[in-house]
Amino acid sequence: MPVFHPIDVDEAVELLARRGPRRILAGGTDEMVRINHGAAVGEGEEIVCLNNITELRSWAFESDRGVLVIGAAVPWTELASGAIATLCPSLAEAARTVGSPQIRNAGTLGGNVATASPAGDGLCAAVALDAVAVIRSAAGSRRVPVAELVTGPKQTGLGPEELITSFEIPLTEGYQGYAKVGVRNAMVISIAGACLVVDEQHGISRLALGSVGPTILRCPEAEPLITDVILNRSGNTARLDEIVDSVRSAARPIDDHRATADYRRHAVGVLARRLVTRAISAREENNT
Repeated sequence: MPVFHPIDVDEAVELLARRGPRRILAGGTDEMVRINHGAAVGEGEEIVCLNNITELRSWAFESDRGVLVIGAAVPWTELASGAIATLCPSLAEAARTVGSPQIRNAGTLGGNVATASPAGDGLCAAVALDAVAVIRSAAGSRRVPVAELVTGPKQTGLGPEELITSFEIPLTEGYQGYAKVGVRNAMVISIAGACLVVDEQHGISRLALGSVGPTILRCPEAEPLITDVILNRSGNTARLDEIVDSVRSAARPIDDHRATADYRRHAVGVLARRLVTRAISAREENNT
């Protein structure tokens, strides 16, 4: 199949606007597995490889807006440590759970979001962080919250001529954390995942759940309870139990070859309790 290597975003979107089927390739950690396992490649289909586009592999902190802008092709390894990890700890925690070192060196947040698996670690963190995807095409650009961009399992609102170029993440003051359950401690697709972001400045919390629904799920009933427990120090066993029950009610898991729905619902409640407990401890330490 023909493979094109554009050197900037303008060239990439021009290639995507041409007639005929196109397939975007960034890290290839999902797509190449599918191809190597016999996924059909359409007749005349062309590959647009993004590896040579510097803009997509860079990031910046825009202090005037309080926003972290991450190029869609920044690899997991760079997200997992250094300055990004300091600015956005939950995304870094999610990045550190992705695959092996080789996968983390190649895989990208843009690919994780575009793949739209409800088990996506970076996707779960992006939803909890209220991230916005910046999307380009030959016709112009648009901005869409990641939570709205993903519409179902392996389904997004991206058009065939569109490309995610970056993510804008508003930075918050307060606890952030990501946790997941799998059949082992490394190189595993999550059976259940959860990301908690506490925004102390605005007095809100966001809890996103992965692998327990057709898309990443938020917990609108549990989030005010979490905020009250963490910020108002009203935590006790009964309140934590109430949060866990609310989280489990928000989950919509299925049975599959990796876990039963009942186990996933149980596990996501455990993860929620764990993250809230960590958030309470972190705030107490910061206030001493």
